[in-house]
Amino acid sequence: MFKKIFVTGISTDVGKSIVAAIITEALEADYWKPIQAGDLEHCDSHKVKTWISNPRSVIYPNQYALKSAMSPHAAAEIDDLKIELHKIQEPQTTNHLVIEGAGGLLVPLNDTDTILDLIQPTYKVIVVCRHYLGSINHSLLTLQLLIQKGFEVSVIFNGNKNQATESIIQKMTGVNVIGRINEEAFFDKKVIKKYADLFKKCLFKL
Repeated sequence: MFKKIFVTGISTDVGKSIVAAIITEALEADYWKPIQAGDLEHCDSHKVKTWISNPRSVIYPNQYALKSAMSPHAAAEIDDLKIELHKIQEPQTTNHLVIEGAGGLLVPLNDTDTILDLIQPTYKVIVVCRHYLGSINHSLLTLQLLIQKGFEVSVIFNGNKNQATESIIQKMTGVNVIGRINEEAFFDKKVIKKYADLFKKCLFKL
């Protein structure tokens, strides 16, 4: 049975693309980021492509590639576009599929829809949590909303260990913790492969 895994984060710049690359490598999955806002020459799809080393994964193009690095609804307005949910069509594949969100869960796409509306009932959801002042609140809000919506949710922590933060998040939500990505000097194919091998067993159990 092929898995569809949606990667979201508790905020922006918490490591979603790194985690998406690790999952893509571990499962030799296909990868798709429906909405990219800003940095189009060095976009997340390009980063994931350079980080993975297996020959099977297919990187699908963005449905919306917006020029400005800001909330998708505002970036789309600058580009004289409107993001329409029904136009975001999941790629057809006979492989596992990793879908990466943009920013946090309630980032608006337009006047009515958010990133949350991209997550289909069949998707497994992995939330990337990174430690900073206020991250417990952001983590609990994100996880509890997903749980309330009925999604199967897991967590990957990104950054150095913080036992007090990690334990309270797990105790208060009961979510499955896949593991942690430590602070690394840089990320390349070798580092991504290291974590892919480390997380592979847990990811296949989702």
